[in-house]
Amino acid sequence: MSEVRTALNEEDYLLCKKAILALRPGISEGAYPEMIRRTLADNRRMIFIGKDGIAAAVAVFETGFNLHRGSYIYIDDLSTVPEYRGHGYAGKLIDWILDYAKAEGYHQVHLDSGVTLERTEAHRLYLNKRFVVTSLHFVREM
Repeated sequence: MSEVRTALNEEDYLLCKKAILALRPGISEGAYPEMIRRTLADNRRMIFIGKDGIAAAVAVFETGFNLHRGSYIYIDDLSTVPEYRGHGYAGKLIDWILDYAKAEGYHQVHLDSGVTLERTEAHRLYLNKRFVVTSLHFVREM
């Protein structure tokens, strides 16, 4: 399996586009470059595993500190291109983030995941990686 890399430039961002758009189909291809630049400028990092000239899987995460969590990492996006699902790429990205969190002294790693039938395999992965369901997430559109 390929190594985990950090997306550092426009070329890397383009490699990650197919995986990001698989998770976020509401983002148009035209809007993608600016949305990635804005996301990463806001204290986030994008990592990926390359395969066959694209990112087979990608994760975007942020680091922070707050009163509730202390020092934490929040995984905003974790996506595998459909044809590469089931090969362990997302699990390898999670392992990388967990190792990074431990090495850098973060207290917790968080993520939210939609509750749909299509997300069942993702939920199985999170539970196998020893994440626990701790809350409901509420949103109000404005």
